[in-house]
Amino acid sequence: MKSKAIVFAALAGVLLTLSQVSQASGSGARISGATAQPQQDNSITDAAASRLNGKQFKNVKVTVDDGIATMTGTVAVYEDKADAQKKVLHTKGVTAVRNEIEVAGANVSDEQLKKELSGKLTYDPDAYGRLFDAITLNVADGVVTLGGHAHDYVDRDSAVAIVSTTPGVKDVVDDIEVDPVSQMDNRIRMDVARAVYGFPSLNRYAMDPARPIRIVVHNGNVELYGVVDSQADKNTAGIRANSVAGVFSVKNYIQVANQPAESTK
Repeated sequence: MKSKAIVFAALAGVLLTLSQVSQASGSGARISGATAQPQQDNSITDAAASRLNGKQFKNVKVTVDDGIATMTGTVAVYEDKADAQKKVLHTKGVTAVRNEIEVAGANVSDEQLKKELSGKLTYDPDAYGRLFDAITLNVADGVVTLGGHAHDYVDRDSAVAIVSTTPGVKDVVDDIEVDPVSQMDNRIRMDVARAVYGFPSLNRYAMDPARPIRIVVHNGNVELYGVVDSQADKNTAGIRANSVAGVFSVKNYIQVANQPAESTK
């Protein structure tokens, strides 16, 4: 009986040892799997970095951890910062981007930057005069916020591109509302333009793209923006717009020169 007990004890010891070896082996596999992730991210990092091979990205670095790409460094203009993010985000294995790139180009005062951007937006050849847009512009600490209305995505994208490529812009906030696509609205835009600019006392506002009466239309509702010389001109523009067939309402936000600005809210 004693010899049997010894044999059972020996067998139990062997089974215990085998169990421990098996668990250690399994644990080793899990550790290997855990360390495989950084290796995988290293290859993704290399792939992401290869997308930033332009000279404008020479001071940009990217690392990828758990699918999240972190970009650091500097670029000359905001457009390069935005482009870097788009390129890295399209890398296989990247699920999100943390963009910590700094725009280290020229330092321009907010007042000077706003003046320059206003001129560029006014005389944008891709949307000359922006007759059917009412895009607003604000600059604070180099951060440019674009708001208001654009009648299509072409004009919206053109405005954003102008701002993004201007030295001194540190960041861009695009709050521009693109009006809905509608054949009825397109007809109303043209009819309101004819009604307003066809009136003798108002047609002079069509001569300079810096001073048009801007016409915004969404779902048959008209909003008028711009600056005119007199209250009579403002009132006349509103009356003319209201006379167009199919117009549901007219909100007249036109400002009169040398008078306090009225709220558009």
